[in-house]
This record gives sequence, structure tokens and C-alpha cells, in this order.
Amino acid sequence: MKKGNSIVALIFLIFFVISLLQNMLGPLIPNIIDDFSLSLSLAGFLPFSFFIAYAVMSIPTGFLIEKFREKAILLAAFFISFSGALLFATNANFTYALLSLFLMGAGVAMMQVGINPLLRVAGGEKHFAFNSVLAQFIFGLASFLSPKLYIYFVKNLQDVSVSKNFIIKLLSHVVPNNLPWISLYWFFSILTLLMIIIIAVIRIPKVELKEDERIGSRDNFVLLLKNKIVVLYFIGIIAYVGTEQGVADWISKFLVSYHQYDPLTIGAKAVSNFWGLMTLGCLVGLLLLKIFDSRKVLIFFSIAAIISLTFGLFGPGKVALVAFPLVGFFASVMWSIIFSLALNSVSKHHGAFSGILCTGISGGAIVPVIIGWLGNVFGLRVGMIFLYITLGYILSIGFWAKPLIPNETIKEKRDTAKLSAKDNL
Repeated sequence: MKKGNSIVALIFLIFFVISLLQNMLGPLIPNIIDDFSLSLSLAGFLPFSFFIAYAVMSIPTGFLIEKFREKAILLAAFFISFSGALLFATNANFTYALLSLFLMGAGVAMMQVGINPLLRVAGGEKHFAFNSVLAQFIFGLASFLSPKLYIYFVKNLQDVSVSKNFIIKLLSHVVPNNLPWISLYWFFSILTLLMIIIIAVIRIPKVELKEDERIGSRDNFVLLLKNKIVVLYFIGIIAYVGTEQGVADWISKFLVSYHQYDPLTIGAKAVSNFWGLMTLGCLVGLLLLKIFDSRKVLIFFSIAAIISLTFGLFGPGKVALVAFPLVGFFASVMWSIIFSLALNSVSKHHGAFSGILCTGISGGAIVPVIIGWLGNVFGLRVGMIFLYITLGYILSIGFWAKPLIPNETIKEKRDTAKLSAKDNL
């Protein structure tokens, strides 16, 4: 395997691990609520602790990478995530859960900032768009598998009649009998430790950032934050990640509360289907973006997501099992469209702007807490109605966005080719 290809493969592996770490909370929340006797409000602080790390770490990591380079930052990121996972694996209580999730979130935020420029250099600029899409597909695949991993560990540790393999036997010695889901954190501890070893022995190329990719000075951030468009797109990223996590984190608990479905089987499967359909939606979205203006795609998918959410919240149990995962399918294109519309709406300082947008991933901290608080006071259904506000804002972007460079469709490409041919005559 060529050196560049091996680095690209490593980056894809990192995307896979990031997704496992980031999206494991959804199926776990009903267990954590029951085993730690939490209110919905307190449970909302679990995703808050993870995603608030993006607000803390995204921009500082950009400066750290320019000073210490990618390999050092990736090693530090995985060590921080390893420390967080091991902390909760060995100290299973709510306080340590919050600290553990913050540390894991901080590590993941650092990884996210570090690997995208590295992917461009290792895979080549001409292949960057393709590799980015493939990376998102791998990210989605891991999100789909994460709940299944939870089901596998918990079922095999709980069921004494099942013959135990080496891994299950090993986990059975360190995982409390009454908290089998803690096994996931032992698994994450081992996984992140392996990643530290892999990154330590691989030679990672130096990334030469283009001038516009650099994080720049603090003055760049001040200048951008004075721009109304920058603030509006920042809120858009908050709304998107808040919607994604607000649905994924509360699906299982909603199905338990209103339809009495088992969180270990049906609840976890619904979360897995949410991420699976989101992955499938990415592929469908790629095709649609070649045919239609991205703003029109965003409007259509936002309306469809709102309709699906409505069926999930107010329909019978069997309908909810289909409708909630469909929200994931229709949300699939939102991140890439909002991010690309944002960057294409300013003419310079794209590195600093990307840092601001990545900070907006902290929406995954804010929205689940709001849902939990409202759910504690008025019931979880009312709490999840808050998602109409975030989806409504995303819908509005399709109407007010005015990018300097719109996405190129097949028709526009064909028309451009015809004009070019005429000019050459």
C-alpha cells in the first residue's frame, strides 16, 4: 500500500472511531436514567458534557495544530479520550459520567479539527471531495453499528446460557453484574489505546495549510463574528447538530415512555436505524445535489424531516418506529449543505470560519438539555416538540441563503460546456 493510501486508511479508521465514541449515548440513556435514578433534566447533561467540549476545544485546537502539528495533536486527542473512557469504566457513577464524557468529547473535537486538512494532503486535493464523502459514509456506518455493539455486549454479559468468547469472559471480570452497559466504556478504553499505538508508529506527513485554510489571528474571528451571515450560519450548525442529537439521544427513552418498547432490543434498534438511514440519505443526497440547487434540496428535506418528526411524536408505536429513523434519512444532507453554503457565502478567512462553524457542534450539548428540562416539566413528547424550532430554522436557511458560489448541477455544467464550445468557434 502506498504511503498516502495508508494515511488515508488511517484517517478513515479515525472517522470510524470518532463516530463510535460520539454516538453511543442514544441507546445508553434509558439504562443510565434507570441505574442512576436520574430525572430527564439531569440525563440531558450527559450529551451536554460531551458536545460542550466542541465549544471549548475546536478553535484552540486549530492554533495548537499550527504549532505542534497533526501527529502530536492526534496522540493527545486519543489519550484524552482514553482517559475519559477508562475513568467511567472504573468509576461508574453520574459525576464521573459527566467528566468522562467531557474528556471523550474534547478528544473527539481535537480529532475532528486535525484530520480534515490531513485527508486533503494524504489523499490529494483532486480526490478530497470524494474522500470526504467516503469518510462521512464510514462515519455513518459506525453510527449504525454502535447500538448493535451495545446490544451484543449487554446481551452476552447478561445471558448466562450463552457460551462466552474470550472478550466477553474478560469483560465479565471487570464489569459490574448490574451495569452490563459499562462494558462499552471498557471497549472504548481498549480501542483508543490501540489507536494511540497505531498513530505512534505511523509516520504522518506534514500538512502545509493554504493561506485561506489557516486559523489566522484573533482579529479574523472578531471580524467574522461582526458579520451577520457568519452568525446566522453558526446558529444553523447549532440547530442541525442539536436536531441530530436531540432525536438520536431521546428516541429510545421516548419509545420506552410512550410505547413501552424494550430499550435493549427495539429501542437500540431504532437508534441504529436512525443512523443507518442517515448514511443511506447521504448517498441519495449526493445524487440530488448533482441535479438540484442545494437550497431547494435543503427545503425539501427539512419539510420531510418535520413531517416525519410529527408522525414519530404523535403516531402509534409502530409508526414511531419508522418515523423517527426517517428523520435521520431527511437530516442526512443538512450538515454538508449548511457547511458548504456557509463557506461559499464569504470570500476569505475560511479557516477561521470553519473553526467557528465547528464550535457550533456544541448544539449537540444545548438542545438535548433543553429537551430534557422541558420533558421533566411537561413530558418528553412536549420536550421533543422543541425540535420544530431547530428544524424550522434549518428550513429558513434554504430561503435566505445567498451563496457567492452555488453548487454546480449537471444542467449548469452542461450549459457552461455549451457556452465554452460557442466561444471557441
